[in-house]
Amino acid sequence: MGKEYLLGIDMGTSSVKAGIFDTAGHIVAQADETYPLYTPKSGWAEQKPNEWWRAICGASRALIAKSGINPRDIIGMGVDTTCCTVMIADEDMNILRPAIMWMDMRASRQAKKITATGHEMLKNNGYGNVSAESMPAKALWIKENEPALYAQANYVFECVDWLMYKLTGRLVASIDTAAPRWYYDRPTGGWPVSFYESFGLADVIEKFPKEVLDMGTNVGPLTETAARELGLAPGIPVGEGGADAFVGMLGLNVVRPGNIAMITGTSHLHLGLTDKEMHAKGMWGSYADAVIPGLGLVEGGQTSTGAIVNWFKTNFCGGLETEAGSRGKSIYDILNEQADKLPIGAEGLLALDYFQGNRTPYADPDVRGLFYGLSLMHTPAHLYRAIVESICFGTEAIMESFRAGGMKPDGIYVCGGAVKSRFWMQAHADVCNLPLYIPRVTEAPCLGSAILGAVAAGYYSDTATAAQNMVTIEDKVEPDAEKHGEYQFFYNKYKEAYQVSKSWMHDITTHIV
Repeated sequence: MGKEYLLGIDMGTSSVKAGIFDTAGHIVAQADETYPLYTPKSGWAEQKPNEWWRAICGASRALIAKSGINPRDIIGMGVDTTCCTVMIADEDMNILRPAIMWMDMRASRQAKKITATGHEMLKNNGYGNVSAESMPAKALWIKENEPALYAQANYVFECVDWLMYKLTGRLVASIDTAAPRWYYDRPTGGWPVSFYESFGLADVIEKFPKEVLDMGTNVGPLTETAARELGLAPGIPVGEGGADAFVGMLGLNVVRPGNIAMITGTSHLHLGLTDKEMHAKGMWGSYADAVIPGLGLVEGGQTSTGAIVNWFKTNFCGGLETEAGSRGKSIYDILNEQADKLPIGAEGLLALDYFQGNRTPYADPDVRGLFYGLSLMHTPAHLYRAIVESICFGTEAIMESFRAGGMKPDGIYVCGGAVKSRFWMQAHADVCNLPLYIPRVTEAPCLGSAILGAVAAGYYSDTATAAQNMVTIEDKVEPDAEKHGEYQFFYNKYKEAYQVSKSWMHDITTHIV
């Protein structure tokens, strides 16, 4: 028998990444394909499932060609996707409308309606505001704004459930998405019926998938139809997937209480595990069994991080293209170099990173991005530094909420695009005054998905064991205590800016929606 391999499929907001790994977690090959994001109104974000599938098939076929391996040597596969990306389908699983993306904030009114119930399940969002990205808020928006489609829908589910159906022919839900985003609570019996009744959405429970499975469960073999389109061999065990960031915890080996995972990309997500039930203002969770059976998941997140940096680079940095090209570098390289030479505080320029609202600690969908202090002396590098600092400040606000709630972070394990910037990583370490750990495989969700495949195939007994055997940490970024002290003035002003401007921002945001 030849060498054995595992396949991970990571569906992000802008692209799908597919990776082949050996059973020790070494990457053999990787391929990716992009798909568009549609933003028809301010705060809205949608995607089309047929464009997802085309990209997934393209990436899979390219991966097999690049790796040169025999598809029959792949012993297991797993998947992760964005969350909470809501979809509806008729009785034949025909998709009835574009997917409402996780970052979509259209359901802010519905989220406020749910918050107003004061139901005990609001413990999951720190007894605070319900997020507009959650399943009940988005499903209620569809029911109230597209009632004919809602009535036609036999099934309401998430992106990961759709992908599992495409791969195996089974429509099941993952506890990794149901517990954090659908308010599913296994210790008290599963679906909180009285919660959904309290805001007039009890009928949606009948539209949810009937089974809720742990991550890594063998959902079934890859179907012949899916295998043909993907360029794979039929029959590969497919492990139950989950949300990209939560699966990324496995790819960082954050599988026990004590450490924090920070998954970077379009957004930042900050995740930790606890062996006791924990609920506090400013953080989400704990969600029972969501990642590791027997442990609770605690969560914080920033809706817009890498997306802001990409927005800035795309729209305001055309003048750097010539220099970047002549030096054989990227525009990001030039921005990092220039910003790193500027003083902390970007010479009086402060930004708020709420371009798509605030997820935690405020769960406020009606605030937006802001710059203060602009003057004629500021350059693109100043704006870039202010953006990066605002993102780091947002992360520290979440760490502060974790500490207040009883979590004691002693290190942050980081993956995703931001690890390419040493300037960005050092700023995070200095602002939070915590060491950062960077793994050998920086695309941790992709590796995490392969870990799910390893468990589904029976190669490892459980996800924690698989992670411990397949993840290697290669780099550490130590905080600078002196710089941490310098950042405190600007961090405090960042926090004050929300308090003094939120009502003003709410008025403008709700006026134009």
